[in-house]
Amino acid sequence: MLYQFNEFQRMVVSPVRVAAQIQSQILRSPFNPFSELPMVRTLAASYELFSEMTQYHGKPAFGLHETVVDGKTVSVTEESVHDLPFGQLKHFKRDTQKQDPKLLIVAPMSGHFATLLRGTVEAMLPDHDVYVTDWIDASSVPLSEGGFDLDDYIDYVRAFLAVLGPNANVLAVCQPGVPVLASIALMSEDNDPNVPATMTLMGSPIDTRRHPTVPCKLATDHSLSWFEKTVIHSVPVVYPGAFRRVYPGFLQLGGFVSMNLDRHVDAHLRQFDHLVEGDGDSADKHREFYSEYNAVMDLSAEYYLQTIETVFQKQSLAKGEMMYRGDRLVDTTAIRKTALLTVEGELDDISGVGQTVAAHDICANLAKSKKEHYEQAGVGHYGVFNGSKFRKFIAPRIGKFIKKHDTDK
Repeated sequence: MLYQFNEFQRMVVSPVRVAAQIQSQILRSPFNPFSELPMVRTLAASYELFSEMTQYHGKPAFGLHETVVDGKTVSVTEESVHDLPFGQLKHFKRDTQKQDPKLLIVAPMSGHFATLLRGTVEAMLPDHDVYVTDWIDASSVPLSEGGFDLDDYIDYVRAFLAVLGPNANVLAVCQPGVPVLASIALMSEDNDPNVPATMTLMGSPIDTRRHPTVPCKLATDHSLSWFEKTVIHSVPVVYPGAFRRVYPGFLQLGGFVSMNLDRHVDAHLRQFDHLVEGDGDSADKHREFYSEYNAVMDLSAEYYLQTIETVFQKQSLAKGEMMYRGDRLVDTTAIRKTALLTVEGELDDISGVGQTVAAHDICANLAKSKKEHYEQAGVGHYGVFNGSKFRKFIAPRIGKFIKKHDTDK
């Protein structure tokens, strides 16, 4: 019923939002002789802010059309090179003959679309042949396509790495750290020719027992059945994935916002001030961020629940107890070839400091020369993979690490 109520609420608010947009435009119109009066500007800002806060945000576009390679601007073409029911592999093809290392960026399947990593992709494009996992909203996948769980996620990572071929590189942002590490462990044990040359894990919950954050505590304070009864709902009949059981994106967004409510309220108050003052640039930056942040997707119930249990409640991978398909142990000590870089943010309130670097402990047979760790001062979870400090400090470090272990050079 909660899913249906959200749809009803969106339908009811829609005409009010449109009316607010029209009122704001009328009040700001240069033909309105009162448009510069403080009271009118304040009222117009109020209408505009209400319109933005109630706007439905669909899947954003990456919008990356060019990059700079060796000082020269080249065009970038976005193409899908491998399609699966719950995700596709996107390639950002650069118009250059330069053979840079192949890099698979594995986006989190945690409520937001892969476009949340637009800045990550943009920063890596100049020196890498970039691919990204573009996950599909579970509400758009028909029931006839079957389910999708953590084991399927592992299979998808392996399938995508097979497309890139031998000696590629993989970068996992946040949640994918566990399935990516598990995938590489299984590939290493199988002597898979497509095992990557390097893996970079960023802000990943490898061992959530270390400096547990609010999400970690939430997962351990409630039983799996509580999560199933509380946050799992069926997709309404108006969607292609009708009747599929999912964790709705709007619920996850509500959780993200409630964790840092004061910060979001302050951001919207600043936006209101910018609109009143006519500061278009600052208002546009705010609008751009929240249009991305508020665009959310549903997760399949089986994937979400298995992740809660395996990653957060049992810490199975960190304890050496994670099972693949129920009957195969994921042995991270089998990893001997793939170099490991872990990146953490000093102020990360999603994956606490220490959770990602734990990967080094469980990759016990990986040579010390193939292990590196970096902690970025002054950034939270988002800053680990986006923003000025990511571009200035973290991205170059990742590039240097990949180049160091590039077996094709």
